[in-house]
Amino acid sequence: MTSPSTALLTDHYELTMVRAALGSGTASRRSVFELFSRRLPAGRRYGVVAGVGRALDAVEQFRFGDEEISFLVSHKVVDDATAQWLSTYRFGGDISGYGEGDLYFPGAPLLTVEGTFAEAVVLETLLLSIYNYDSAVASAASRMTLMADGRPCIEMGSRRAHEQAAVAAARAAYIAGFSATSNLEAGRTFGVPTTGTAAHSFTLLHDSEEEAFVAQIAALGEDTTLLVDTYGIEDAVRTGVRITGGRLGAVRIDSGDLVAAAKEVRALLDELGATKTRIIVTSDLDEWQIAALSGAPVNGYGVGTSVVTGSGHPTCSFVYKLVARAQSDEPGAPLLPVAKKSFQKSTVGGRKFAMRRRDPKGFAEAELIGIGADPEGDGDDRLLLRQLVTNGEVVGREPLNAARERHERAVRELPRDAFKMSRGEPCIPTYFLDEQGHITTNPYDRS
Repeated sequence: MTSPSTALLTDHYELTMVRAALGSGTASRRSVFELFSRRLPAGRRYGVVAGVGRALDAVEQFRFGDEEISFLVSHKVVDDATAQWLSTYRFGGDISGYGEGDLYFPGAPLLTVEGTFAEAVVLETLLLSIYNYDSAVASAASRMTLMADGRPCIEMGSRRAHEQAAVAAARAAYIAGFSATSNLEAGRTFGVPTTGTAAHSFTLLHDSEEEAFVAQIAALGEDTTLLVDTYGIEDAVRTGVRITGGRLGAVRIDSGDLVAAAKEVRALLDELGATKTRIIVTSDLDEWQIAALSGAPVNGYGVGTSVVTGSGHPTCSFVYKLVARAQSDEPGAPLLPVAKKSFQKSTVGGRKFAMRRRDPKGFAEAELIGIGADPEGDGDDRLLLRQLVTNGEVVGREPLNAARERHERAVRELPRDAFKMSRGEPCIPTYFLDEQGHITTNPYDRS
Protein backbone atom coordinates (compact mmCIF):
# COMPACT_ATOMS: atom_id res chain seq x y z
CA MET A 1 0.00 0.00 0.00
CA THR A 2 1.33 3.44 -0.90
CA SER A 3 2.21 5.61 2.10
CA PRO A 4 0.21 8.84 2.39
CA SER A 5 1.93 11.93 1.06
CA THR A 6 3.46 14.34 3.57
CA ALA A 7 3.82 17.12 0.99
CA LEU A 8 1.00 19.34 2.28
CA LEU A 9 2.12 19.12 5.90
CA THR A 10 3.79 22.41 5.22
CA ASP A 11 3.26 26.16 5.14
CA HIS A 12 1.88 28.09 2.20
CA TYR A 13 4.93 30.30 1.90
CA GLU A 14 7.30 27.39 1.31
CA LEU A 15 5.69 26.85 -2.09
CA THR A 16 5.37 30.53 -2.98
CA MET A 17 9.11 30.85 -2.35
CA VAL A 18 9.69 28.00 -4.79
CA ARG A 19 7.39 29.68 -7.29
CA ALA A 20 9.31 32.94 -7.03
CA ALA A 21 12.71 31.22 -7.13
CA LEU A 22 11.74 29.32 -10.26
CA GLY A 23 10.78 32.65 -11.80
CA SER A 24 14.06 34.34 -10.86
CA GLY A 25 16.22 31.41 -11.91
CA THR A 26 17.60 30.77 -8.40
CA ALA A 27 15.59 27.67 -7.50
CA SER A 28 18.39 25.30 -8.52
CA ARG A 29 21.15 27.18 -6.69
CA ARG A 30 22.99 24.83 -4.32
CA SER A 31 22.07 25.67 -0.73
CA VAL A 32 22.72 24.50 2.82
CA PHE A 33 20.02 24.73 5.49
CA GLU A 34 20.55 24.10 9.17
CA LEU A 35 18.09 23.10 11.90
CA PHE A 36 19.17 24.30 15.35
CA SER A 37 18.10 26.03 18.54
CA ARG A 38 19.53 29.29 19.80
CA ARG A 39 18.87 28.30 23.41
CA LEU A 40 17.40 25.56 25.58
CA PRO A 41 13.96 25.97 27.14
CA ALA A 42 14.24 28.11 30.26
CA GLY A 43 15.91 26.27 33.12
CA ARG A 44 16.75 23.12 31.18
CA ARG A 45 20.31 21.82 31.40
CA TYR A 46 20.29 19.73 28.21
CA GLY A 47 17.97 18.66 25.40
CA VAL A 48 17.38 15.35 23.65
CA VAL A 49 17.26 14.88 19.87
CA ALA A 50 14.25 12.86 18.75
CA GLY A 51 12.20 12.48 15.59
CA VAL A 52 15.08 11.59 13.27
CA GLY A 53 13.60 8.29 12.12
CA ARG A 54 10.16 9.81 11.65
CA ALA A 55 11.67 12.69 9.70
CA LEU A 56 13.47 10.32 7.33
CA ASP A 57 10.22 8.49 6.64
CA ALA A 58 8.45 11.82 6.08
CA VAL A 59 11.08 13.01 3.57
CA GLU A 60 10.67 9.79 1.59
CA GLN A 61 6.90 10.36 1.52
CA PHE A 62 7.20 14.01 0.48
CA ARG A 63 5.56 13.62 -2.95
CA PHE A 64 3.07 15.78 -4.82
CA GLY A 65 0.46 13.53 -6.40
CA ASP A 66 -2.54 14.49 -8.50
CA GLU A 67 -4.67 15.37 -5.45
CA GLU A 68 -2.02 17.62 -3.92
CA ILE A 69 -1.28 19.37 -7.22
CA SER A 70 -4.99 19.88 -7.94
CA PHE A 71 -5.51 21.53 -4.56
CA LEU A 72 -2.52 23.85 -4.98
CA VAL A 73 -3.48 24.93 -8.48
CA SER A 74 -7.18 25.42 -7.71
CA HIS A 75 -6.31 27.58 -4.69
CA LYS A 76 -3.76 29.55 -6.71
CA VAL A 77 -0.89 28.65 -4.39
CA VAL A 78 1.25 27.72 -7.40
CA ASP A 79 1.23 28.42 -11.11
CA ASP A 80 1.44 25.81 -13.85
CA ALA A 81 5.23 25.91 -14.05
CA THR A 82 5.59 25.37 -10.31
CA ALA A 83 2.97 22.61 -10.39
CA GLN A 84 4.96 20.83 -13.07
CA TRP A 85 8.13 21.11 -10.97
CA LEU A 86 6.36 19.80 -7.87
CA SER A 87 4.85 16.86 -9.73
CA THR A 88 8.31 15.34 -10.19
CA TYR A 89 9.69 16.39 -6.78
CA ARG A 90 12.04 13.95 -5.11
CA PHE A 91 14.59 15.17 -2.60
CA GLY A 92 17.95 14.38 -4.20
CA GLY A 93 20.36 16.05 -1.82
CA ASP A 94 22.24 15.16 1.35
CA ILE A 95 21.18 15.30 4.99
CA SER A 96 23.38 14.84 8.04
CA GLY A 97 22.62 15.37 11.69
CA TYR A 98 22.88 14.37 15.31
CA GLY A 99 22.04 10.76 16.01
CA GLU A 100 18.58 10.19 17.43
CA GLY A 101 18.64 9.96 21.21
CA ASP A 102 21.80 12.04 21.54
CA LEU A 103 21.82 15.23 23.58
CA TYR A 104 21.94 18.73 22.18
CA PHE A 105 22.95 22.17 23.40
CA PRO A 106 22.40 25.76 22.16
CA GLY A 107 23.70 26.50 18.69
CA ALA A 108 24.27 22.87 17.72
CA PRO A 109 23.59 22.01 14.04
CA LEU A 110 21.13 19.19 14.71
CA LEU A 111 20.31 18.74 11.03
CA THR A 112 22.07 19.95 7.89
CA VAL A 113 20.17 19.74 4.60
CA GLU A 114 22.03 20.35 1.35
CA GLY A 115 20.50 20.44 -2.11
CA THR A 116 19.04 22.96 -4.46
CA PHE A 117 17.28 25.85 -2.78
CA ALA A 118 13.87 24.67 -3.96
CA GLU A 119 14.21 21.04 -2.93
CA ALA A 120 15.60 21.90 0.51
CA VAL A 121 13.40 24.84 1.45
CA VAL A 122 10.14 22.92 1.01
CA LEU A 123 11.16 20.51 3.78
CA GLU A 124 11.41 23.27 6.39
CA THR A 125 7.98 23.07 8.02
CA LEU A 126 7.80 19.28 8.00
CA LEU A 127 11.23 18.82 9.60
CA LEU A 128 10.61 21.50 12.21
CA SER A 129 7.22 20.13 13.22
CA ILE A 130 8.66 16.65 13.77
CA TYR A 131 11.88 17.69 15.50
CA ASN A 132 10.28 20.35 17.69
CA TYR A 133 7.60 18.08 19.11
CA ASP A 134 9.49 14.81 19.39
CA SER A 135 12.53 16.46 20.96
CA ALA A 136 10.36 18.34 23.45
CA VAL A 137 8.79 15.08 24.59
CA ALA A 138 12.11 13.24 24.71
CA SER A 139 13.75 16.06 26.67
CA ALA A 140 11.00 15.96 29.29
CA ALA A 141 11.00 12.16 29.37
CA SER A 142 14.75 12.07 29.91
CA ARG A 143 14.47 14.27 33.00
CA MET A 144 11.77 11.97 34.32
CA THR A 145 13.78 8.80 33.81
CA LEU A 146 16.77 10.45 35.48
CA MET A 147 14.66 11.23 38.53
CA ALA A 148 13.16 7.72 38.47
CA ASP A 149 16.72 6.40 38.93
CA GLY A 150 16.16 2.98 37.41
CA ARG A 151 12.50 2.57 38.31
CA PRO A 152 10.43 2.06 35.15
CA CYS A 153 8.32 4.87 33.70
CA ILE A 154 5.28 4.10 31.55
CA GLU A 155 4.02 6.64 29.01
CA MET A 156 0.24 6.93 29.24
CA GLY A 157 -0.62 10.35 27.83
CA SER A 158 -2.55 9.40 24.68
CA ARG A 159 -5.80 10.94 25.87
CA ARG A 160 -4.04 14.24 26.53
CA ALA A 161 -2.70 14.77 23.01
CA HIS A 162 -3.75 14.75 19.36
CA GLU A 163 -4.20 11.15 18.31
CA GLN A 164 -1.19 11.16 15.96
CA ALA A 165 0.96 13.22 18.33
CA ALA A 166 0.28 10.59 20.97
CA VAL A 167 1.95 7.96 18.81
CA ALA A 168 4.99 10.17 18.23
CA ALA A 169 5.15 10.98 21.94
CA ALA A 170 5.22 7.32 22.90
CA ARG A 171 8.10 6.75 20.50
CA ALA A 172 10.06 9.76 21.76
CA ALA A 173 9.53 8.85 25.42
CA TYR A 174 10.76 5.32 24.75
CA ILE A 175 13.96 6.68 23.20
CA ALA A 176 14.53 8.72 26.37
CA GLY A 177 14.23 5.73 28.67
CA PHE A 178 10.53 5.05 29.27
CA SER A 179 9.94 1.30 29.45
CA ALA A 180 6.53 1.07 27.75
CA THR A 181 3.47 2.95 26.51
CA SER A 182 -0.27 2.52 26.76
CA ASN A 183 -0.62 3.44 23.07
CA LEU A 184 -1.22 0.44 20.83
CA GLU A 185 -0.51 2.27 17.57
CA ALA A 186 2.96 3.11 18.88
CA GLY A 187 3.41 -0.59 19.48
CA ARG A 188 2.28 -1.54 16.00
CA THR A 189 4.07 1.21 14.10
CA PHE A 190 7.31 1.55 16.05
CA GLY A 191 7.58 -1.56 18.19
CA VAL A 192 7.35 0.29 21.50
CA PRO A 193 6.36 -2.20 24.25
CA THR A 194 2.74 -1.70 25.32
CA THR A 195 1.06 -2.33 28.64
CA GLY A 196 -2.19 -1.69 30.49
CA THR A 197 -4.76 -3.28 32.79
CA ALA A 198 -7.94 -1.51 33.93
CA ALA A 199 -9.45 1.86 34.84
CA HIS A 200 -11.82 2.89 37.60
CA SER A 201 -14.77 2.31 35.29
CA PHE A 202 -14.05 -1.42 35.31
CA THR A 203 -14.38 -1.52 39.09
CA LEU A 204 -17.54 0.60 39.01
CA LEU A 205 -19.05 -1.74 36.41
CA HIS A 206 -19.21 -4.57 38.93
CA ASP A 207 -21.38 -4.98 42.01
CA SER A 208 -18.32 -5.04 44.24
CA GLU A 209 -14.64 -4.30 44.08
CA GLU A 210 -13.86 -7.95 44.81
CA GLU A 211 -15.99 -9.06 41.87
CA ALA A 212 -14.07 -6.68 39.59
CA PHE A 213 -10.71 -7.90 40.90
CA VAL A 214 -11.68 -11.54 40.44
CA ALA A 215 -12.71 -10.85 36.84
CA GLN A 216 -9.47 -9.00 36.06
CA ILE A 217 -7.29 -11.67 37.61
CA ALA A 218 -9.19 -14.40 35.77
CA ALA A 219 -8.49 -12.64 32.47
CA LEU A 220 -4.95 -11.33 33.06
CA GLY A 221 -3.46 -13.55 35.75
CA GLU A 222 -2.21 -12.94 39.25
CA ASP A 223 0.71 -10.83 38.04
CA THR A 224 -1.69 -8.09 36.94
CA THR A 225 -1.85 -4.63 38.49
CA LEU A 226 -4.97 -3.80 40.47
CA LEU A 227 -6.17 -0.20 40.74
CA VAL A 228 -6.82 0.18 44.46
CA ASP A 229 -8.15 3.70 45.04
CA THR A 230 -11.68 3.53 43.58
CA TYR A 231 -13.13 3.30 47.07
CA GLY A 232 -10.75 2.70 49.98
CA ILE A 233 -7.12 1.80 49.41
CA GLU A 234 -6.64 -0.40 52.49
CA ASP A 235 -9.70 -2.56 51.81
CA ALA A 236 -8.75 -2.90 48.15
CA VAL A 237 -5.20 -4.00 48.98
CA ARG A 238 -6.43 -6.55 51.48
CA THR A 239 -8.92 -7.90 48.94
CA GLY A 240 -6.31 -8.19 46.19
CA VAL A 241 -3.83 -9.96 48.43
CA ARG A 242 -6.46 -12.36 49.75
CA ILE A 243 -7.75 -13.30 46.28
CA THR A 244 -4.24 -14.08 45.02
CA GLY A 245 -2.94 -15.70 48.16
CA GLY A 246 -0.27 -12.98 48.42
CA ARG A 247 0.89 -13.48 44.83
CA LEU A 248 -0.55 -10.25 43.41
CA GLY A 249 1.78 -8.65 40.87
CA ALA A 250 1.21 -4.97 41.64
CA VAL A 251 -1.17 -2.32 42.90
CA ARG A 252 -1.68 1.10 41.36
CA ILE A 253 -2.39 4.27 43.33
CA ASP A 254 -3.86 7.10 41.28
CA SER A 255 -4.81 9.79 43.80
CA GLY A 256 -4.03 11.48 47.08
CA ASP A 257 -0.70 12.00 48.82
CA LEU A 258 1.31 9.48 46.85
CA VAL A 259 4.31 9.47 49.18
CA ALA A 260 2.22 8.79 52.28
CA ALA A 261 -0.04 6.33 50.47
CA ALA A 262 2.89 4.37 49.07
CA LYS A 263 4.46 4.03 52.51
CA GLU A 264 1.19 2.87 54.05
CA VAL A 265 0.52 0.39 51.25
CA ARG A 266 4.06 -1.01 51.40
CA ALA A 267 3.72 -1.58 55.13
CA LEU A 268 0.34 -3.24 54.65
CA LEU A 269 1.55 -5.48 51.83
CA ASP A 270 4.51 -6.62 53.89
CA GLU A 271 2.29 -7.22 56.90
CA LEU A 272 0.02 -9.40 54.74
CA GLY A 273 2.97 -11.36 53.38
CA ALA A 274 2.80 -9.89 49.87
CA THR A 275 6.40 -8.74 49.99
CA LYS A 276 6.90 -9.12 46.23
CA THR A 277 3.84 -7.11 45.21
CA ARG A 278 4.96 -3.92 43.48
CA ILE A 279 3.54 -0.41 43.90
CA ILE A 280 2.88 1.71 40.80
CA VAL A 281 1.85 5.35 41.13
CA THR A 282 0.12 7.62 38.62
CA SER A 283 -1.88 10.90 38.88
CA ASP A 284 -0.47 13.81 36.84
CA LEU A 285 3.16 13.03 37.58
CA ASP A 286 6.05 15.12 36.30
CA GLU A 287 9.80 15.08 36.92
CA TRP A 288 9.52 17.10 40.14
CA GLN A 289 6.92 14.77 41.62
CA ILE A 290 8.95 11.76 40.57
CA ALA A 291 11.95 13.28 42.32
CA ALA A 292 9.83 13.85 45.44
CA LEU A 293 8.85 10.17 45.35
CA SER A 294 12.46 8.98 45.24
CA GLY A 295 12.45 8.05 48.92
CA ALA A 296 9.04 6.37 48.82
CA PRO A 297 8.63 2.59 48.36
CA VAL A 298 7.49 2.97 44.74
CA ASN A 299 8.40 0.49 42.01
CA GLY A 300 7.26 2.37 38.93
CA TYR A 301 5.56 5.46 37.54
CA GLY A 302 2.83 6.10 34.99
CA VAL A 303 3.17 9.52 33.35
CA GLY A 304 0.59 11.14 31.09
CA THR A 305 -0.06 14.83 30.48
CA SER A 306 3.35 16.11 31.49
CA VAL A 307 5.37 13.96 29.14
CA VAL A 308 3.22 14.47 26.02
CA THR A 309 3.29 18.25 26.53
CA GLY A 310 7.03 18.49 27.12
CA SER A 311 6.49 19.18 30.83
CA GLY A 312 5.77 22.84 30.28
CA HIS A 313 7.90 23.20 27.13
CA PRO A 314 5.88 21.72 24.22
CA THR A 315 8.41 22.94 21.65
CA CYS A 316 12.19 23.27 21.52
CA SER A 317 12.05 26.49 19.44
CA PHE A 318 14.14 24.90 16.70
CA VAL A 319 14.57 26.98 13.54
CA TYR A 320 15.59 26.05 9.99
CA LYS A 321 17.83 28.62 8.34
CA LEU A 322 19.81 29.03 5.17
CA VAL A 323 23.48 29.17 6.20
CA ALA A 324 25.27 28.82 2.86
CA ARG A 325 24.54 29.06 -0.85
CA ALA A 326 26.54 28.68 -4.03
CA GLN A 327 28.19 31.87 -5.27
CA SER A 328 26.65 31.27 -8.68
CA ASP A 329 24.48 28.81 -10.57
CA GLU A 330 27.51 27.21 -12.20
CA PRO A 331 28.04 23.52 -11.33
CA GLY A 332 30.58 23.16 -8.53
CA ALA A 333 30.47 26.84 -7.60
CA PRO A 334 31.93 27.36 -4.09
CA LEU A 335 29.60 27.88 -1.18
CA LEU A 336 29.23 31.33 0.32
CA PRO A 337 28.29 31.55 4.02
CA VAL A 338 25.15 33.62 4.60
CA ALA A 339 23.68 34.80 7.90
CA LYS A 340 20.88 36.89 9.35
CA LYS A 341 21.72 39.97 11.41
CA SER A 342 18.22 40.40 12.86
CA PHE A 343 18.04 41.56 16.47
CA GLN A 344 17.87 38.50 18.77
CA LYS A 345 17.39 36.30 15.70
CA SER A 346 20.84 36.37 14.17
CA THR A 347 22.40 33.26 12.66
CA VAL A 348 25.93 31.98 12.03
CA GLY A 349 26.73 31.33 8.40
CA GLY A 350 28.53 28.35 6.92
CA ARG A 351 28.22 24.57 6.94
CA LYS A 352 29.22 23.33 10.40
CA PHE A 353 30.69 20.37 12.21
CA ALA A 354 30.00 19.45 15.81
CA MET A 355 31.99 17.62 18.48
CA ARG A 356 31.50 16.89 22.15
CA ARG A 357 34.70 17.43 24.12
CA ARG A 358 35.21 15.00 26.99
CA ASP A 359 37.62 14.99 29.89
CA PRO A 360 40.02 12.09 30.60
CA LYS A 361 37.26 10.33 32.58
CA GLY A 362 34.86 10.49 29.66
CA PHE A 363 32.59 13.23 31.01
CA ALA A 364 31.35 15.92 28.62
CA GLU A 365 33.05 19.30 28.97
CA ALA A 366 31.79 21.32 26.01
CA GLU A 367 30.02 21.30 22.67
CA LEU A 368 32.38 22.49 19.94
CA ILE A 369 30.91 23.93 16.75
CA GLY A 370 33.01 25.02 13.79
CA ILE A 371 32.79 25.90 10.11
CA GLY A 372 33.87 23.42 7.47
CA ALA A 373 34.83 19.75 7.46
CA ASP A 374 35.22 17.66 10.61
CA PRO A 375 38.62 18.18 12.26
CA GLU A 376 40.61 15.29 13.65
CA GLY A 377 40.09 16.44 17.25
CA ASP A 378 42.28 15.64 20.21
CA GLY A 379 41.17 12.07 20.88
CA ASP A 380 38.63 13.00 23.53
CA ASP A 381 36.27 14.71 21.08
CA ARG A 382 33.23 12.74 19.96
CA LEU A 383 32.00 13.65 16.47
CA LEU A 384 28.25 14.19 16.58
CA LEU A 385 27.02 14.35 12.98
CA ARG A 386 26.14 11.22 11.04
CA GLN A 387 25.04 10.84 7.44
CA LEU A 388 21.29 10.37 7.13
CA VAL A 389 20.58 10.88 3.43
CA THR A 390 23.01 10.68 0.50
CA ASN A 391 21.95 11.79 -2.98
CA GLY A 392 18.34 11.44 -1.96
CA GLU A 393 18.68 7.91 -0.57
CA VAL A 394 18.12 7.30 3.13
CA VAL A 395 21.29 5.77 4.59
CA GLY A 396 20.86 6.57 8.28
CA ARG A 397 17.76 4.61 9.22
CA GLU A 398 18.30 2.49 12.35
CA PRO A 399 16.30 0.40 14.85
CA LEU A 400 14.55 2.31 17.60
CA ASN A 401 16.64 0.56 20.23
CA ALA A 402 19.78 2.03 18.68
CA ALA A 403 18.47 5.52 19.51
CA ARG A 404 17.52 4.37 23.00
CA GLU A 405 21.00 2.99 23.60
CA ARG A 406 22.61 6.16 22.20
CA HIS A 407 20.62 8.18 24.69
CA GLU A 408 21.78 6.00 27.57
CA ARG A 409 25.42 6.44 26.54
CA ALA A 410 25.05 10.20 26.10
CA VAL A 411 23.47 10.64 29.52
CA ARG A 412 26.32 8.69 31.13
CA GLU A 413 28.71 11.33 29.72
CA LEU A 414 26.96 14.20 31.46
CA PRO A 415 28.61 16.07 34.33
CA ARG A 416 26.95 16.11 37.75
CA ASP A 417 25.23 19.47 37.14
CA ALA A 418 22.99 17.86 34.53
CA PHE A 419 21.19 15.85 37.21
CA LYS A 420 20.01 18.85 39.21
CA MET A 421 16.30 19.57 39.10
CA SER A 422 16.71 23.24 39.92
CA ARG A 423 16.54 25.73 37.08
CA GLY A 424 19.94 26.44 35.60
CA GLU A 425 22.12 27.01 32.58
CA PRO A 426 23.11 24.26 30.13
CA CYS A 427 25.31 21.74 31.94
CA ILE A 428 28.10 22.19 29.39
CA PRO A 429 28.91 25.32 27.36
CA THR A 430 28.77 25.58 23.58
CA TYR A 431 31.86 27.07 21.98
CA PHE A 432 32.29 28.07 18.38
CA LEU A 433 35.67 27.62 16.73
CA ASP A 434 37.18 30.20 14.43
CA GLU A 435 38.93 29.32 11.17
CA GLN A 436 42.16 28.62 13.07
CA GLY A 437 40.39 26.23 15.44
CA HIS A 438 40.53 28.61 18.38
CA ILE A 439 37.60 28.56 20.81
CA THR A 440 35.29 31.57 20.85
CA THR A 441 32.08 32.18 22.75
CA ASN A 442 28.68 31.03 21.52
CA PRO A 443 27.26 33.90 19.43
CA TYR A 444 23.75 32.78 20.35
CA ASP A 445 24.43 33.77 23.94
CA ARG A 446 24.06 37.34 22.67
CA SER A 447 21.36 36.93 20.05
